[in-house]
Amino acid sequence: MTNTSASAPDAHSTSRDAEQLKALGYSSNFDRSMSLWENFALGFTYLSPVVGVYTLFGLCLAAGGPPMFWSYLLVGLGQLMVCLVFGEIVSQFPISGGVYPWARRLVGKRWAWMVGWVYGWALCATIAGVSVGAGPYLAAMLGFDFGPNTGVYTALALILLSTILNLSGTKLLAKVAMFGFLCELIGAIVVGLYLLVFERHQPIGVLFDTFDISINGSYLPAFLAAALAGIFQYYGFEACGDVAEETPNPSKRIPKAMRMTIYIGGTAAMFACLALILAVPDIQKVIAGEDTDPVGTILNNAFGPVGSKLIMAVVMVSFISCVLSLQAAASRLLFSYARDNMIIGSNALKRLSTNHVPMAALLVSGVLPALIVCAGLFLQDAVATIVSFAAIGIYIGFQMIVIAALYARSRGWNPSGEFTLGAWGLLVNLVALAYGIGAIVNMVWPRTPDAAWYINYGMLVSTALVIGLGVVYMVLRKPYDRGTAPSADAWLISNRNSNAAGNLAAS
Repeated sequence: MTNTSASAPDAHSTSRDAEQLKALGYSSNFDRSMSLWENFALGFTYLSPVVGVYTLFGLCLAAGGPPMFWSYLLVGLGQLMVCLVFGEIVSQFPISGGVYPWARRLVGKRWAWMVGWVYGWALCATIAGVSVGAGPYLAAMLGFDFGPNTGVYTALALILLSTILNLSGTKLLAKVAMFGFLCELIGAIVVGLYLLVFERHQPIGVLFDTFDISINGSYLPAFLAAALAGIFQYYGFEACGDVAEETPNPSKRIPKAMRMTIYIGGTAAMFACLALILAVPDIQKVIAGEDTDPVGTILNNAFGPVGSKLIMAVVMVSFISCVLSLQAAASRLLFSYARDNMIIGSNALKRLSTNHVPMAALLVSGVLPALIVCAGLFLQDAVATIVSFAAIGIYIGFQMIVIAALYARSRGWNPSGEFTLGAWGLLVNLVALAYGIGAIVNMVWPRTPDAAWYINYGMLVSTALVIGLGVVYMVLRKPYDRGTAPSADAWLISNRNSNAAGNLAAS
């Protein structure tokens, strides 16, 4: 199939993209070879419906029963609002690094530095968490016993493989992302259809059956706990914007790729979750804690030892492509930071290799998560606390951008990219903020009073630690003052555009 969005960029579009970037104050030597579908595949594999659903299914089904399925729909709608806000921003500011340069143009250097700090550490924690999470699936596929140290070693191997692939260039990154997307989507559809046709044990009405689960006499707290399945699923669409300078016609294509990530990724996640719920032989056993691995139970019953290993192979492809996409996003953030001289080692981190990728930034994006993983050999509880920051850190970074957009609107910013929400922009912005705050509160809410403090308050402690260290460093070292790149000019651009339009109309 050949179409405009999938074909290589022509000289005219390449020149136009370079002129647009120059007008925004930058130039780069990235390889603009990533098509619309490849850009979308990067976001899809970062969101990774198979990884998200399979990892949290048992925990969330036990917490809230089958109605946990609806959390994917509700959270998907909330994150779509955030995605639409991001689409307006990236359409006007298609700059590598995503949230950091967006915050810089919408609010200013200090706010941007903190957004990048929080989001960067969240990405590193996410890479570490996903890499460790792959261990049990690799053990099931290859048939060896899984232990804590084994998980560390497999995670390090996965990070190393991802780093090598990322260093090979944008074209390979795009191809691996597309391969991961196709494997994950086809695998989810095939497995889901087989379970629905041949291994269905529950009626469709079970999706509304709470199985009398309640907390203090109410089902709502249990559903909110189970809703973490959806909350931990729907991010990754922002990665499409992290590689804005590697995508032709980014103002048009990236907002579309972001929305596609939500639509297709969310639908795939809901389908996979639905198939698993209806294939559970005994939901009461899962809720009672007698079946702690319902996914394993389902796959072994349905496909046997050999078939389940093949499915685990597809799951492992999903893990590899997910880590690859996460690391690509983290490296572009570091590159963007360094290009504005906002970080130690900027001279090295902003250099592109002969493959047109930020080599030093990619190495750092591999080393930092690897160090977090290695800490698991000595401090398992501490690592769990660090990794718990992953999701909330990304959500906080998201909401800092949502707030930045509201702030810029209050100063007169009218999005002027190829994708805008028009008169709906402010309302969508407010809904995105309300959703994000609610999701963050739900994530940090302590739910197990009898458990150790780091189980109940690990997210709060890790968040306070990361933000606190960032504020102290920012105040003492003033890293935001080192660069001279444009900042806090979103509304100024809007005013200039409005004045130019007015002058044209008057003449």
